[in-house]
Amino acid sequence: MSTGARNAEEARVTVGVRIPPCDRADRITATVRRAEQLGFDAAWFPDSQLLWRDVFTTLTAAALGTERIGLGTAVTNLVTRHPAVVASAARSVAELAPGRFTLGLGVGNSSVGPVGLRQSRTGEMRDGLALLRTLLKGDEHDFTGPAGTVRSRLRDPRPEVPLHLAASGPRNLRLAGEAADGAILLSGVSPRTLAGATARVHEGERAAGRPAGTVPITVSAYCEVTDDIEAAARRVKPICASIAQNGGAPFLALAGIDVAVPEVVGGVYPDLVHAEDWDAAVRVASAWVDDAAALRFAEEFCLFGTADDITRRLRALHADGVSGVFLQHVGSYDPPTDLIETVGASVLPAL
Repeated sequence: MSTGARNAEEARVTVGVRIPPCDRADRITATVRRAEQLGFDAAWFPDSQLLWRDVFTTLTAAALGTERIGLGTAVTNLVTRHPAVVASAARSVAELAPGRFTLGLGVGNSSVGPVGLRQSRTGEMRDGLALLRTLLKGDEHDFTGPAGTVRSRLRDPRPEVPLHLAASGPRNLRLAGEAADGAILLSGVSPRTLAGATARVHEGERAAGRPAGTVPITVSAYCEVTDDIEAAARRVKPICASIAQNGGAPFLALAGIDVAVPEVVGGVYPDLVHAEDWDAAVRVASAWVDDAAALRFAEEFCLFGTADDITRRLRALHADGVSGVFLQHVGSYDPPTDLIETVGASVLPAL
């Protein structure tokens, strides 16, 4: 590779796609293989034990069925899964896909809610990251439980597995900069919110004595290649409403979107973002998110538009300090086949 080509490769944002484990692992692997063929850099898998198939089973099949594409969790958690179980699962996938696996961690969200558990707090995430590092290095750890304290270690460790922390609030953003190998930002691609989020990550880097930019930043964004943004925007009303419902109203307000959503919303299972009946969720969310607000949300926080529009915005993300993006389609229970095909055909070649 020439120096110019190498510099161009280093200067672009890596592009991944979020693929929910919504079907048999072999069928999901076929979707991942297609993304690999079309040039996507990574496939990211969410983890929610009641919504989808087991994420590490799916990752194992994907690791065996692909050769180049990066694989990661976006994200698993340390509430429904004990850190020792997560360390073992991560090690098992990493040895099947050397240098390709990233362990993305978060507070729990759709894993903990449906079973009545609470999300991890920042201190618990800090302790969990430290324990995972200890285990993946093969070092011993004192586990304390009802039977007393037991000193144990993970056989056949994989210390090279990178730990990325998904964050949206300031405390977890700082923790990502301080203690993680990467940050996954859940606030979309709005330049206003990205600036604040990356600043918190950099604060964490400074607190830990790490050089600025040590922690690569990946952002998630809903994406659709379309000439009719107004029509596509109506489909993301539940996403906008959910952000407001979960404390993100100030982020939306920065972009001129004033939305107030009650803490409890009925008529949607299991929640607004993962609704089984998406049309019903759109109707429910329309009580608080009108068409104008949805359009503003799509234009500011999402990657909706023509292939040229999306390509231009992906290039701009690198200038904002973003190293990677993973694209999401609207929906949780079907693979993002159309998104992979349209972005793979019209956006990735331009990058």
